[in-house]
Amino acid sequence: MLQSCFTPDLIEAGCDEVGRGCLAGPVVAAAVILPKDFTHPLLKDSKLLSLAQRNLLKEEIKVRALAYAIAEVDPQTIDEINILNASFLAMHRAVENLGILPELLLIDGNRFNPYPFIPHQCIIKGDSKFLSIAAASVLAKTYRDTLMHQLADEFPEYGWHSNVGYPTKVHRSAIAEHGPTPWHRKSFRLL
Repeated sequence: MLQSCFTPDLIEAGCDEVGRGCLAGPVVAAAVILPKDFTHPLLKDSKLLSLAQRNLLKEEIKVRALAYAIAEVDPQTIDEINILNASFLAMHRAVENLGILPELLLIDGNRFNPYPFIPHQCIIKGDSKFLSIAAASVLAKTYRDTLMHQLADEFPEYGWHSNVGYPTKVHRSAIAEHGPTPWHRKSFRLL
């Protein structure tokens, strides 16, 4: 059972990102502030949910969250600052765009670049422990998957409809045959 909050009295924003291990597309992060009494029987780490469950949860989270924001960092910036820093930057951008100022950030993972004037707590496997982080993982994943499906229409040979930019055999073969697109991360080992 996922916990609803880390502290009883602080305004908490759960933060998570998706797309760190991809060869193409942006890294996307979301920040979500849920009501303290929020519960949902389906909500858990987005990787453990079906597409239909994620899409259902996405709408419910958007309606019931006190605030949420989604942000991305493009492949060119990833190449300039590296994927870890790009992940932190995406989370910072998401926090920046929240309509409510959080008093504590719950970060999925073991490292984070501190956000100015807001304390944070890193939580390993946080998306399977806290509802707000799980909600952020759902919003980030559904947003990024939708974006990659749109890009797949433009670049059909790379298999992004199914691999959403991850390094599958089909994806690497297409890079070998057609070369990288502007959406590929040039600093990654593409082949």
